[in-house]
Amino acid sequence: MSHEAHIHEAQTKILRELLFLPATNFAELQRVTGLESDHAKFHIKRLAELGYIEKLGASYQLTVKGKEYANKLDTDAGVIERQPKVAVMLVVQNMIDGKKHYLVQQRLKHPLYGFWGCPTGKVRWGESLFESAARELYEETGLRAQFTFSGIYHERVVHETTGEIVEDKLFHVMFTDKFEGKLKVEFEGGRNVWRTMAEMINEPRRYKSFDLETKIGIDGGPKLTEMTFGYSGDDF
Repeated sequence: MSHEAHIHEAQTKILRELLFLPATNFAELQRVTGLESDHAKFHIKRLAELGYIEKLGASYQLTVKGKEYANKLDTDAGVIERQPKVAVMLVVQNMIDGKKHYLVQQRLKHPLYGFWGCPTGKVRWGESLFESAARELYEETGLRAQFTFSGIYHERVVHETTGEIVEDKLFHVMFTDKFEGKLKVEFEGGRNVWRTMAEMINEPRRYKSFDLETKIGIDGGPKLTEMTFGYSGDDF
């Protein structure tokens, strides 16, 4: 997994300048940084090393990688915008002894250690939602399945004491009732079980959104649901 490098304020100014120009020369880039020539050269060289800019003749321009990175800039504040995490949420239904059971996970890592809910996982760069859902299910449970798309669930989690938004996630809810393989009970960061909805109602440490998330997965709608839930500091 690749991670973007943290860049200096002067480098952010250079990228912002190039975001609005096909190309420009060194003098203009030095001007926007407000630095002496040698210092400006250092930051331009660093951006070239990171693969964000390139020199063609006497001019500098953004690379494809640089365009993608610079386009995340809040051009007023001059910082990379913080955005919601994009993830899939898996609602997996199984008939056991004539009753509908659902795959639930107990989270054994922070934050929200010990809470129960539907399996989730981040969408990787370049994946389709269906590829993400199938990969996450196999990695964490050992099961293989094809999913259908049920809806979008946008959740903001608020720290009840401070009122601060501590999590902002955009879930693509995916449903399946057809799968194969043997369920892997334990994995790094959690464990898997099959439970009925009645059993989950009596679970004191289930995610506050669990009933809603499962309903979206089963019923397939509404297509967009947005909710905000508060958790205490002890939960985090």
